[in-house]
Amino acid sequence: MGSDKYIPLFETKRARALVLYRSFAVTLSVGICLILFYRVSYMPKDGEEGRWFWIGLLGAELWFGFYWVLTQALRWNQVHRLTFKDRLSQRYEKFLPRVDVFVCTADPTIEPPIMVISTVLSAMAYDYPPEKLAIYLSDDAGSDLTFHALLEASIFAKQWIPYCKKFNVQPRSPAAYFVSKSPPHDGGGQSQTRDFLAIKVKVDLFVLVYLTKGGASCILGILIDSKDPCSTDIDGSALPTLVYLAREKRPQHFHNFKAGAMNALVSLFVYMLILWAVPPCKDTNKLAKINVQIRVSSKISNGQIILNLDCDMYSNDPLTVRDALCFFMDEEKSHDIAFVQFPQCFANVTKNDPYSSSLRVITDVEFHGTDGCGGPLYIGTGCFHRRDTLCGRELNQDSKIDWKKHDDHKRQQSVHELEAETKTLASCTYEQNTEWGDEMGLKYGCPVEDVITGLSIQCKGWKSAYLNPERKAFLGLAPSTLPQVLVQHKRWSEGDFQILLSKYSPAWYAHGRISLGLQLGYCCYCLWAPNCLATLYYSIIPSLCLLKGISLFPQVSSPWFLPFAYVIFGKYINSLVEFLRADGTVLGWWNEQRIWLYKRTSSYLFATTDTVLKKLGFGDTAFAITDKVADEDVSERYEKEMMEFGSASPMLVVLSTLAMLNLFCLVGVVKKVIMNESFVRLYQTMPLQILLCGVLVLVNLPLYQGLLLRKDRGRMPTSVTLKSSAVALLVCATFSFLH
Repeated sequence: MGSDKYIPLFETKRARALVLYRSFAVTLSVGICLILFYRVSYMPKDGEEGRWFWIGLLGAELWFGFYWVLTQALRWNQVHRLTFKDRLSQRYEKFLPRVDVFVCTADPTIEPPIMVISTVLSAMAYDYPPEKLAIYLSDDAGSDLTFHALLEASIFAKQWIPYCKKFNVQPRSPAAYFVSKSPPHDGGGQSQTRDFLAIKVKVDLFVLVYLTKGGASCILGILIDSKDPCSTDIDGSALPTLVYLAREKRPQHFHNFKAGAMNALVSLFVYMLILWAVPPCKDTNKLAKINVQIRVSSKISNGQIILNLDCDMYSNDPLTVRDALCFFMDEEKSHDIAFVQFPQCFANVTKNDPYSSSLRVITDVEFHGTDGCGGPLYIGTGCFHRRDTLCGRELNQDSKIDWKKHDDHKRQQSVHELEAETKTLASCTYEQNTEWGDEMGLKYGCPVEDVITGLSIQCKGWKSAYLNPERKAFLGLAPSTLPQVLVQHKRWSEGDFQILLSKYSPAWYAHGRISLGLQLGYCCYCLWAPNCLATLYYSIIPSLCLLKGISLFPQVSSPWFLPFAYVIFGKYINSLVEFLRADGTVLGWWNEQRIWLYKRTSSYLFATTDTVLKKLGFGDTAFAITDKVADEDVSERYEKEMMEFGSASPMLVVLSTLAMLNLFCLVGVVKKVIMNESFVRLYQTMPLQILLCGVLVLVNLPLYQGLLLRKDRGRMPTSVTLKSSAVALLVCATFSFLH
């Protein structure tokens, strides 16, 4: 083999059994068409009972059929990626680019500084040249506790990083490591046991200092400077750069939430590059002008990579940076890759995942499908970016980087001079009259700034890559209560729906700029929220009609029963297979179906309503942070996989009302059978309605327990039980009276 022969740094493979799946999808599509044909052909005539209910079901089934087509874009061309880190090291070890890690936090009460600092330390301990690694913590709360915790972490890192590398510690988040580990009794010998206990004592002292220490607030501080010869660990090795940033925030200036924090970090980083590249300049206006010009100029593409992480999403694999670089540094296939997305995984998910927080189907099926159509969505964490693409650069013939010719920049300012000069970049007025948040950086004005930013990058010609390694690259904390889950999905679905209705809508903005498959994939997520309407109709009307004996589906003896049966069972059997192939369990799949129903009938309903109200001018964009803190008793119930309610939120009232309505309908039917009707006749005439109502009752068993049986603090509040029961009884009584 010749030494100049091209050897790829990553490999792309088609998913197995794609032909089999495509055949199944075609047959299911035929079944859906037959159902729609049945609806139109057998629709009751004017004046006949059930006509309007029938028309409503036709509308719901048209929507479900349309959405089914959209979901096929996420499954039709699945691919899987494999990286070769050994080849990367052989060819590029001396030319590895500088990597900057951005960690964002906003509220120390629901994002504890100890958790945030563990994420920072896990990134500092990457197996990567420390002089080429920098970690930035953006603290939008400007918390004294967070700053001083980071300050203590900068000292603790001098012992933690050598310990990790000496004993190949995994994971390298101190919080995760010491929770899952006990003192080693073999393998590492007495040396590792001694070091383990010493480090554990340091962690305990670190927590104590964090809990008791206070101090003055800080806007910007370079706590560790990797270029400082004195910034070394206990073994004398260099430490990565560590920077704390708290943006200036004033009531009269909108700060744009996480997107604003990310852009402040990007601008800070670019400005530091300028200071390393040009002579000192005391004219700040001139420097700001240079800053804007260089950020949009292809000449400043120095090959730097940015990783952004949520503050709870610690690094679980010290080699993840090298995995990502395989996509950026391949000689033949990397020139058009803008970002590499890793799945969002969680460390606290239980075996059967009662809230379906693991997002198994999305991470193990759908994102592989988007990767086959041009690349996955940017989901806001666990993502490596080429910095120039994040700053608005379009793909062109000069986009390919020769990494071996890329020069590193030398800084001329001292740390104190650099701190003083870069504080202006954290001011609340810095972005005024610039294109930040529009043409450059993360987009503003949307709760899911990450998705809309990724779409705009892909519409400029770039592609992305999705890597789902066997050892998860990042692990975070999943919500541990149902209200938290519902609020989180409301924010996601509301933001996606806002994208659909914005100027960046994948339906028109992306048309002709990305592949049709990827365009449909984006639309699939952007239409999460409107799914509530068809799902609500199917969850209410068939059960009420069952109570009154109004048949809406074909009888068992009818040949038209077959397409309904095939579509229903085929869809759910395929869903079960997908879930099990993603290392799920049967009970976990059942839990996912429950949460699927809960999201569509509560989170998506409120997301749709709020989006419409905002479009009409009756609301403002808000950003809800998911609480990362759980009480001890909540955590215990979560470990036992007991569903946690505990609040009287409007979404829980809606779910409870729907559950009680279906229960009353089923009880009413049972009463009819007992009193005066034959069950066989009822089953023959309305089998699918009985099945649907029965499944809706069965899937709501945990909710009934919370409403009627449980006595612990995680039960449903009594007020919710009374409200939901009263409304459900009123609806059933009114329907019976009118029909």
